[in-house]
Amino acid sequence: MMIALKILVTVICIVAVLFLLELFLVLPGGKLKKESEKFYHVNFAHRGLHTKDMSVPENSMAAFKAAVDAGYGIELDIQFSKDDQIVVFHDETLNRVCGVDGRLDAFTYDELKKMGLSGTDEHIPLFSEVLELIDGRVPLLVELKSCRKNKLLCEKALPMLRAYKGDFCIESFSPIIVKWFRKNAPDILRGQLSAPVDDFREYIPAFIAFILSRCFTNFLSRPHFISYNKVKPPMSVRLSEKLGAMRYVWTVRPADDIRTLEKINDAVIFEYYTPEAKY
Repeated sequence: MMIALKILVTVICIVAVLFLLELFLVLPGGKLKKESEKFYHVNFAHRGLHTKDMSVPENSMAAFKAAVDAGYGIELDIQFSKDDQIVVFHDETLNRVCGVDGRLDAFTYDELKKMGLSGTDEHIPLFSEVLELIDGRVPLLVELKSCRKNKLLCEKALPMLRAYKGDFCIESFSPIIVKWFRKNAPDILRGQLSAPVDDFREYIPAFIAFILSRCFTNFLSRPHFISYNKVKPPMSVRLSEKLGAMRYVWTVRPADDIRTLEKINDAVIFEYYTPEAKY
């Protein structure tokens, strides 16, 4: 009897320790009430209000203008050119969008701006150009792409964001980038991008993919929101949301159950349909 009781107590203690460890790992950042209120129930046009046939290309000035005209929040991606200009572009390589074989960061901005986006006259814009175009008229969600110069990208983007006269928040798949903002700009609303483990396995080892998919890196960055792919998130992510993290979802398309996704998420990143600006 005593042996069974000792085993039971040991199991309970182990479970309690593991639960406390999970709490520590996934705990989100403290509330930024004033800042977060600006982003509740906002529909963010994914890479601007681009079209499926790419006649209005993603992350183009035309797509951003269309989103502003419609009153949508805008989600966009920033990274470096070869000469450390911050440009708005999603992929690491130019193949898909520009039809050029090579990494984006292997070209200077002068070279990049000569490349058409998806066969149009639109070109890769500078982040500064996009900020000037949007001009604070709609909320902005800036994804910092993980690169070889993460720290420098953060250092160069921050003063541009500070000077921007509008509502914005930042996010990244890299917890190191989100951690940098936690340390150097704790007043800026920050988010951790994540997805199911299978979405990561193509790029990183399975163990790291598991950690990122569960947001077990929150202890580093303490994000204010988690932007998760449009599936039911794992228990650890749901725990983080219960503890106060806002819940963003990406990328919602016409075939999805839009109403349900709006109901269960605090903000929606969408493409290829035209919802209300807020829901």
